[in-house]
Amino acid sequence: MQSPQHRFIDSSWALAAGIAFSALFTAFIWYSGSLWPTPAPYLPERPGFWYEWQLAEPTFWTRATAWGGYLAHQLMLWWLIWSAKQRQLPYTRGLHPVNILALAGNALFIGLHWLQTRLWYDGLAQDVHEATSFASVAVMLVVILIMENHRRGLFFGRKVSLVSAAGEVARKYHGYYFAWAIVYTFWYHPMENTPGHMIGFFYMFLLLLQGSLFFTRTHLNRYWTLSLEMLVIVHAVLVGMMNGTRWENFVTGLLGLFVITQIYGLPWSRAVRFAATVAYLLSVVLIYYHGRGLAYLYEVFMIPVWDFAAVFLFSLLIIGAARLMRDRA
Repeated sequence: MQSPQHRFIDSSWALAAGIAFSALFTAFIWYSGSLWPTPAPYLPERPGFWYEWQLAEPTFWTRATAWGGYLAHQLMLWWLIWSAKQRQLPYTRGLHPVNILALAGNALFIGLHWLQTRLWYDGLAQDVHEATSFASVAVMLVVILIMENHRRGLFFGRKVSLVSAAGEVARKYHGYYFAWAIVYTFWYHPMENTPGHMIGFFYMFLLLLQGSLFFTRTHLNRYWTLSLEMLVIVHAVLVGMMNGTRWENFVTGLLGLFVITQIYGLPWSRAVRFAATVAYLLSVVLIYYHGRGLAYLYEVFMIPVWDFAAVFLFSLLIIGAARLMRDRA
């Protein structure tokens, strides 16, 4: 049975309102952080892959509120996705009732996470490694490459049949994984008002917004979805600059994915794509010439090589899992 859609609430208007909400709440995090300091002391900073925004002496309630908020948020989104699939909703311009519930629910949990940070501070970082948060979103971006292969190809517009087969399965079930990756990362971090945290939370808000618009045409808008893919570049580069770590390999590697793969999802002419590719190559040379040095140009290939290798690995895993489930059915 199909659910009636709210024809007077266009999903594109919901998108615009959601972006405005995301920007305003990010500003609120910054402002409230200066007025309402969080508990202290934090763990001391350590070298290496270490997340320092944790309480030195966590309590039962700091853990219970973080994990409780995460689990409630997670189960809500999974239930909404399952309900929408059970109703076999069509893709429409207007919002379905389930979209309104998802938008309202995510806004509620955003507010609850802010309050939880102000009162108890700790996120999931107290109990799980930072690599899990980073990897959850990294894998999500790889799955997007797999799903989009049928539309824009993988290498300069050319489709890969193995990846296309995996993409069919991923498009059917990706909502559950994406909801986990986003909500897990969202609750991993306390809502600190550092520039890095605010950039990250703004990105998380936009991803939650995209997840709330499932089964609407806005959810499939190629410019909006590509913007979400590209925002990871802005986040990675700005955080790298602020932390004094390497950023050149992030911007050149991720933009390399754009000219190899993502650009072919846009209705651009061959001449425009060629011009964008030339501009990219020139920018790579300039960035390394004036930065780390041309001897480090090999770094440009690191992210594309890892991502394409991950695409093939996860494609095999997805196809294998689908066959195993089909054989057991």
